[in-house]
Amino acid sequence: MASSSLFHFLLHHQKRSLCTKISSSKWKVKQVTISNFNDSLEEIKTNISNSDFIAISMEKTGSSSTTPWHRVQPFDTAETAYLKASQSAQRFQLLQFAVCPFSVTDSNNLVAHPYNFLLFPRDELKLGMPAYSFLCQTSHLATMARQGFDFNACIYEGISYLSRAQESVAKIRLGTSSPSLGVMKSSSPPTVADTVFIERIRSRIKHWRNTCKNSGTKTSKDDELINSIRNIISGSEQFKLRPCLNVDVCSDRQVQLILQMVVDFSDDLLPLVIPSKGGTTQAVRVVLTKSREDKEVLERELRSLEEEESKKIRGFREVIDLISASQKPVISHNCLNDCTLIHSKFIAPLPSEVDEFVSSLCKIFPKVIDVNYLLKKSGTMKKVTNIRNALSYMNTHFLALVEMEIPDQDTINKGKIDGLDALRLSYLFMKLCSVLKISPVVTESGNRQLAPQLEDFTNVFHSCSANIQESSCNEDVSVWTNNTRKANCEHLVFLWGFKFGMTAGMLKSVLRESHDIFLEEFDVKFVDKSCAFVVFWEPGLSKDFLNVMNDEQISGGLKELVSDGLRVTGYETYRTMCRLGLWEIDLAESLEKSLECSLNDTDIHSERKPEIPWCNDNVINLDDL
Repeated sequence: MASSSLFHFLLHHQKRSLCTKISSSKWKVKQVTISNFNDSLEEIKTNISNSDFIAISMEKTGSSSTTPWHRVQPFDTAETAYLKASQSAQRFQLLQFAVCPFSVTDSNNLVAHPYNFLLFPRDELKLGMPAYSFLCQTSHLATMARQGFDFNACIYEGISYLSRAQESVAKIRLGTSSPSLGVMKSSSPPTVADTVFIERIRSRIKHWRNTCKNSGTKTSKDDELINSIRNIISGSEQFKLRPCLNVDVCSDRQVQLILQMVVDFSDDLLPLVIPSKGGTTQAVRVVLTKSREDKEVLERELRSLEEEESKKIRGFREVIDLISASQKPVISHNCLNDCTLIHSKFIAPLPSEVDEFVSSLCKIFPKVIDVNYLLKKSGTMKKVTNIRNALSYMNTHFLALVEMEIPDQDTINKGKIDGLDALRLSYLFMKLCSVLKISPVVTESGNRQLAPQLEDFTNVFHSCSANIQESSCNEDVSVWTNNTRKANCEHLVFLWGFKFGMTAGMLKSVLRESHDIFLEEFDVKFVDKSCAFVVFWEPGLSKDFLNVMNDEQISGGLKELVSDGLRVTGYETYRTMCRLGLWEIDLAESLEKSLECSLNDTDIHSERKPEIPWCNDNVINLDDL
């Protein structure tokens, strides 16, 4: 079904949708749209400040789950795992963001404050941001509709937003001439030219200030006329009923020199920065206040106005900034996918390298805990992609009583409830802490600290490694999800072009009979129906196998396999394929295209772009809605 037709179906057939089942009628989530967003901001700000943890969950227009190899696999290095998550974050659009700040009253009780924000990228400032085309998976949207997602509310009442990078661009494009409070920055010692400039401006401001002070005692009409002429000549104006003087500047250096000089000069002078349409500073406006108290009143007034304007631009990102400012631990179900999505939509375009991403992310969320990793470490169950299934399994297999209170949600949920996964996540987190015998209580002495055992579970973005920064240097990867045995990625060889219908066991038997290399220990694992890989447990055998396959004198069983179409390549080709963004449905096709490319590392970096392709009818252009 074409995307446009599917959207019309979703918009006009909501009554036929099925409601999401919840495990308890007492669970309720505050639904937030444009109409109650500002009021909800103050509430969630308080709840975040008083919380110990913040659980998050997102709903977007699609995922990579329909194509097995697009998902992060155990054999992915930190680099390839990041590249896979990045391509998903850049292609799909967020429609829902659930946030649940919660505090732990004791080892088994939590107080939760769940919110569900409906989002839609609306170009409210007419700047071409953040509205852009994005990919949709029709099957994913149909599933959301069956679960009761309200597409009408999302599109017509969803909250828009700009990322931090987009906000900076927006302020420049808006070209506002409104003055703002100057920001003091550290600078190098003044040069001779700086000293001359400062003294010239100081003399001018001193003369102007004295003139304004003296003119306040004059009352005759002649004196008023003389003062008016003096003000015109000196360039003095009024700002909010207060005298002001504009000083033109040529560089940021001059701006900082004037700001520092004015602050040191007098307590009743307030310097303001006047921006130009190009984003640079046009002038510094010096305002003469009646007193130090009057100066503080004016500062508060200007900060309030700046904050209101900024809120209009930031939109929902205000919530992300609140979470970031709190520095509280964030609970997620799939940290790598969630964090790349958050960075892409609310911070800035994703960096090309995983180390740069981790460094940038830790400035926003210093501690992230992946419940998936907790589930894996508990040894109780396999990796589960569905929060509800994981919670159901924990409830039926473990006796871990958790009492949950939702004290202040006055919104009555009628029918379906959106955004329950963040609430479920907080509950599941407490269950897992109980099973693993980890204390979730945050100590209050000095800096708020997690229990040492819980600290070990923070910032694990790749579930097959203890730390993504360490794994970016360590090339050891897993072969199976539930097996701790690892091999260096260079010991893996990808194969495709074998007969359709082969199983891993069948392919392993054929390979064992084809050459003496396979007399040593090796394993075969299918990635998708088109491609498998061989892992050699003895160092050097993978390189020997590739050399044999590239030898013109190949013979025996391997020659027959090659004649039937067998193709092989090493892990570096797979790595290059991910960096080039060759995301075909079949892995074999992507590997073939990667082998055809002869780009060096510099070219690969330049080829990787964040823009999504205009590939087919699954692309939705907001202008067409």
